[in-house]
Amino acid sequence: MNLNDLKPAPGANRERRRVGRGIGSGFGKTAGRGHKGQSSRAGGFHKVGFEGGQMPLQRRLPKRGFVSRMRGDTAEARLADLERVAGDTVDLDILKAGGVVPRRASRAKVILAGRLLRKLALKGIAVSKGAKAAIEAAGGSVELPQLKVVEGKKAERRKAYLAKAKARAEARSADKQAGGTGDKPVKAKKKAEPKVEAKARTDAKPKTKVKKDA
Repeated sequence: MNLNDLKPAPGANRERRRVGRGIGSGFGKTAGRGHKGQSSRAGGFHKVGFEGGQMPLQRRLPKRGFVSRMRGDTAEARLADLERVAGDTVDLDILKAGGVVPRRASRAKVILAGRLLRKLALKGIAVSKGAKAAIEAAGGSVELPQLKVVEGKKAERRKAYLAKAKARAEARSADKQAGGTGDKPVKAKKKAEPKVEAKARTDAKPKTKVKKDA
């Protein structure tokens, strides 16, 4: 057999179905599209999963589970991979230089897979519970990365409110020690002013009745 004798198996390649070529073709006239409706006309399109306006299946089914947004930036390193890293101190840059994690990774985590036979000091790298126990059993140490806490406007407002409340409490305690009551000063009630009766107007003109002519 030569290379020029190679060809697809019988029935593997079928000719393209030519629609709209007359009644004898079996797909003439409407060309398999039916008679009326959106799908029979040019430009008729339904988005994937569209069910005529009712709630589609991908929205009817419940959603479960959690997918971390950091999964693309976090690289996973096995415990056995640390054996081929040079030096006794291991951080993210050393893991990248040793080819243990890809260079685009912004963080790394060591999992319990394999054995570690030498003493290593990990800095700025996350580790699983089992991997941490194995590293410490080999005489090494683990320094976990410091996570930055991102606070929003709501947390900032709450922090400011707590600071004001603490300042008020300290002010009340200082007032108590100075001999005061420590409570808020009570506002004195205003005395009710006596009602002044309206004097009768003496300068008012007398009313005169107008007589109608009989």
